[in-house]
Amino acid sequence: MSDYKERHENEIFTKVLKAGRRTYFFDVRETKAGDYYLTITESKKNFGENGEATFEKHKIYLYKEDFKSFEEMFKESTDFIISQKGEDVISERHDKDFKSKSFTIESDDEV
Repeated sequence: MSDYKERHENEIFTKVLKAGRRTYFFDVRETKAGDYYLTITESKKNFGENGEATFEKHKIYLYKEDFKSFEEMFKESTDFIISQKGEDVISERHDKDFKSKSFTIESDDEV
């Protein structure tokens, strides 16, 4: 059996999150013993000097026995980041085409 076919036959469930140049794949797969595990893949699109697109991929494997600890540490870490830095994405300011957003405050009261 080909490597590609074997990898895709054990996929049970897939969710995709597109986030700018990154795409995250959450894949539930089946082991040879019939149990399930989760793979999370980050795929980032890059362009070479010739304009050709390439994809850089990083993958982690999570097994059931680690779900609870992973979930707790993920929540604790994301809560810390939000409490320290808020939800605004600071890195967007460094994008080449970043334009400052102007805000208008409207009020029902006449000044």
